[in-house]
Amino acid sequence: MPVTVAVVIGSLRKNSLNRQFAHALARSAHPTLDLRIVEIGDLPLYNQDLEAELPGPVRRFKDEIEAADAVLFVTPEFNRSFSAALKNAIEWGSRPWGRNSWAGKPGAIVGVTPGAVGTAAAQAQLRSVVGAVGVALTVHPEIYLSYRDGLIVDGEIADDKFRRLLNEWVAQFSAWIVRIKAPSA
Repeated sequence: MPVTVAVVIGSLRKNSLNRQFAHALARSAHPTLDLRIVEIGDLPLYNQDLEAELPGPVRRFKDEIEAADAVLFVTPEFNRSFSAALKNAIEWGSRPWGRNSWAGKPGAIVGVTPGAVGTAAAQAQLRSVVGAVGVALTVHPEIYLSYRDGLIVDGEIADDKFRRLLNEWVAQFSAWIVRIKAPSA
């Protein structure tokens, strides 16, 4: 049975490059990893006043994160950082106090942008934030994808060299998940 991975996409745009990449990566990773998109567009802005009775979208979001074996953040880069939508999702996942859905969850970060340096700045900032909420991040290999036409065609990774790199990434992320989830002796 494949390992389930909750995929949190930092772009809300329906046809964003990161959403296209997440879907193509899910196809490429199967059957080793079962990547499941967890939507964040319906989450209200984090407000501690709402913690007493969590809004439905927040309960759904936290349940989906908690049900997964691991989490994958797929981040765009906006103004040298990750999106406000992604930060909002991280806040809700870590709250209310004592009910952190991220704690101890194996995780990874990838991202795509049309820019020359991929999402390096966004990933660096995101790494510090998700580490602070208890996600056990793998950092190798890193995927900073600089998108170009023809890389993803009909929902599939079309470039053989990049597909091989992603297959290696999937194997290493899968091994990381097993290592983190293994019961301690």
